[in-house]
Amino acid sequence: MPSPAREESKGESGQSEDGAAPAESGDSQRETGRRLVCALEMEMTNYSLQSDSKVDCVNYDGVINRNGGDSAEISVPLTQRTAPMEGENLYRLRDRKFLLEDKKRLCAMALATAVLGILLMIIHAETCPLIYKPGSNIALILNCSISLSTGCLLVLIIAFHYKDIRLFIIDHNQVDWRIAMTSHRVLVITLELLVCVIHPVGTYWEVGLHVNSSASMPASSVQPCVSYHRGEAVMVDIELLLSMLMFLRLYLVHRTILLHSKVLLSASYRSIGSLNNINFTFRFVLKVLMNKYPGRTLLVFILCFWLTASWMLTLCERKTTQPTGHMDTALWLIAITFLTVGYGDVSPCTTCGKAVCLFTGVMGVACTAMLVAVVTKTLALNKGEKHVHFFMLDIQISKRIRHAAANVLRECWLLHRANLTKGNGGEHRRHQRCLLEAIRVFRHLRLKQRKLRDYVSEMVDLPKMQMIMCDLSANWNNSYRELEQRILSMEQKLDELSRCFQQTSELLSHVLRHRNPEIR
Repeated sequence: MPSPAREESKGESGQSEDGAAPAESGDSQRETGRRLVCALEMEMTNYSLQSDSKVDCVNYDGVINRNGGDSAEISVPLTQRTAPMEGENLYRLRDRKFLLEDKKRLCAMALATAVLGILLMIIHAETCPLIYKPGSNIALILNCSISLSTGCLLVLIIAFHYKDIRLFIIDHNQVDWRIAMTSHRVLVITLELLVCVIHPVGTYWEVGLHVNSSASMPASSVQPCVSYHRGEAVMVDIELLLSMLMFLRLYLVHRTILLHSKVLLSASYRSIGSLNNINFTFRFVLKVLMNKYPGRTLLVFILCFWLTASWMLTLCERKTTQPTGHMDTALWLIAITFLTVGYGDVSPCTTCGKAVCLFTGVMGVACTAMLVAVVTKTLALNKGEKHVHFFMLDIQISKRIRHAAANVLRECWLLHRANLTKGNGGEHRRHQRCLLEAIRVFRHLRLKQRKLRDYVSEMVDLPKMQMIMCDLSANWNNSYRELEQRILSMEQKLDELSRCFQQTSELLSHVLRHRNPEIR
C-alpha cells in the first residue's frame, strides 16, 4: 500500500476522529511504532551509508522517510533497511574472525623469528673463538643475519599490534583508531619494541676498527672475540649482556600459547566464560594446563629453564679459568642450585654468573612448591574413594567397638565370679586390671568413631546437602497438601453431619407434632 505524503505538522497529523475508539487505538499504535523505529535508526546511525541523511518519521505502512540535502522526499521500506544492517553485522563477524587468524599467524611467525635470532646468537657465541675470528666475513654474515631477524621481528610485532587495534575498532563499533591508543597500549608496544631490538652488534665495531687500524697493527695481534681498542673488556661485557638479554624475546611464548589454545578457540568456552565474566588471559590458560597436564607442563618448563640457565652461566663464566665455563659443570651447578641443595664443590666467579644462580634458586623454590602441589593432588583421594574408605573404616571400628563391649561384659562377669569365690586375691586384681583395660579400649574406640563421623560429616558437599533439603522440602509440601485435603474432607463431613442432625431434629419435631397435635 503506498504511503501518503506528509504535508501537515506533527501536531496536526496526530489528531484524528475524536469520537471513534478504533481510530484512537490506531493512532497510539502508529505513534508507538514511530518511536520504536526512530530509536532503532538513532542506534544504527553508524551503519548508515549516507552520512548527511536525517531520519524524519515512519508512516503506518512501515516506510522510513529520509530527507537529504534537497527538499525531495525519499521513501525507503523498513525491510530494505534492516537487510544491510544484518549484512554489516555478518561482515563484522567475518572480519573479526580473519583478524584473529591473522593475529595467530603473526604471533607464531614472531616467535619463530625470535627463536631463530637466539639460535644464531648461540651459534655465533659458540663458534666464534673456535672456527673463525671476530673480524672475519663469517662473523659479519652471522651478525647481519641476527640483525635481519631482529628487523623482521620488529615488523611482525608492529603488524600484530596493528591487527589488534583493528580488532578493537571492530569490537567497539567502528570507533576512531586514536581512541584505541591508550597510554597503557603505547607503553606495552614501546616495551616490546625495546625488548625485541636488543641484540649483540660488537662485530660491526670490530670490522670498522680493523679497517681503520689495519695499517698500524699486524695480523698476529688479532685476538678472538675481542675488539682492538683499549676498552676491550667493556666491549666484551656489553656484548655478553646483549646476548643474554636476547632471551627476553621468549615472552612471545605465553602469547602464542594463549592464541593457539583450545580454550580461546572453542566457542563453548567463550560463551560460558562470557556468561560468568571470565577473562581468557594467559593466567587462566596456564591454570587449565596445570589442571589437565601438570606433569608435562612442569617437565617442559624445567628442562627449558635448565638448558637456558646453564648456557647463560657458561656465557658469563667464559672469561674466567674456572670449570663453570664448561657446559657439563654449568649443568651440574644449575641443577643443584635449582634443587636448593648447594654442595659447594663449584661456584660462580663473575657477577653475571652469581645473578644467574640466584635467579635459578628462586625459580627452583617456586617449581618445587608447584611440584609438591601437583604430587599432593595426584595422591589425594577423590570424593568416591573417600566415601568408600571412610565407610569401610566406620564398619571396622563398629566391629571393634562390639568386640570391646563384649570384652567389658566378660571381664565384669569374671570379676563378679572372682568376688563370689573369695579365694585368691591375685586373680581378683588381675580381673580388675583386665576390666579397666577393656573399658579404656572401649572408650578409645568410641572417641575414634566419633572423630571419624565428624570428619565424614564435614565432607558432605553442598550439592548433596541441597538435594537432601529439596527432597525434605518436597516431602513437607506433600504432607501439608495431604493434611489440607484431610482437613477439608473433615469439614465437609462435619457439614454433612450437621445437616443430617438438623434434618433429623426437624423430622422428629414433625413426627411429634403429628402424633401429639396439642404440643406446640
